[in-house]
Amino acid sequence: MTRRNFGATLAVLLSACFAGAAFAGTGQPTPWQMNMQTPVTEMAEFLGTLHNSVNIVIGLISAFVLLLLVIVVVRFNEKANPVPSKTTHHTGLEIAWTLIPALILVAIAIPSFRLLTMQIQLPKADITVKAVAHQWYWSYEYPEDQGGGFGFDSYMLPREDAEKANQPALLAVDNELVLPAGKTVVVQVVGGDVIHNFAIPSFGVRMDAVPGRLNQTWFKTDKEGIYYGQCSRLCGANHAYMPIAVRIVSAEKYAAWLTEAKKKFASNDAQPIALAANE
Repeated sequence: MTRRNFGATLAVLLSACFAGAAFAGTGQPTPWQMNMQTPVTEMAEFLGTLHNSVNIVIGLISAFVLLLLVIVVVRFNEKANPVPSKTTHHTGLEIAWTLIPALILVAIAIPSFRLLTMQIQLPKADITVKAVAHQWYWSYEYPEDQGGGFGFDSYMLPREDAEKANQPALLAVDNELVLPAGKTVVVQVVGGDVIHNFAIPSFGVRMDAVPGRLNQTWFKTDKEGIYYGQCSRLCGANHAYMPIAVRIVSAEKYAAWLTEAKKKFASNDAQPIALAANE
């Protein structure tokens, strides 16, 4: 390969990489994507901003350390500096390299604690649903006092069925978690067998599903569409085959879906579903 061809190839690869970063996927990953998925919630936007800011800080620190190493190699090698310095301590320098990193960590900690507070402190829920993780599928339950009273299982669609439905392979499911736009949704997450994880990148949501422990997370988005996630724990041999699909629809479509879902999923002898938040 000539130098010119190598340069052209490298330019194409870099262009593809940066294009992927510029056009990050919404709701699902995108080929050549270098950035996070497009955020559709306030929490995801905050998380992405913090992530990018910390990466800038890391880059600046790495560049500074590299610069110091280059200076040391050039100015203080045996040939350029045959008589080494006898200096063993420098009070100002020791204060600087102790204080500056501490201040940097404080600057990073402040927005980090704000994000942590946003994730942990649940707002008042408009809708509460329960997600139960199994090896290897999800079950979702809608409480009766919010128009539900039913539950259903959600399995990954086979590749052929996903392609026929024009949905992404390994992410599409047979029964999606349908929720309305503009509402605060609290998701109660629990594991039915081993530890799993409920994660949806575009929502900035990631919560462990632990057997015997009820964890909770939340999100709110005004953007309709379908958003995919996956179990983010190594929960067994088929770990990669329990995706999450959340469809966000308008309030009118959600009401119509509830009516249809009751007929489809609710059995006559089923007991009303009561979630912990409503007891």
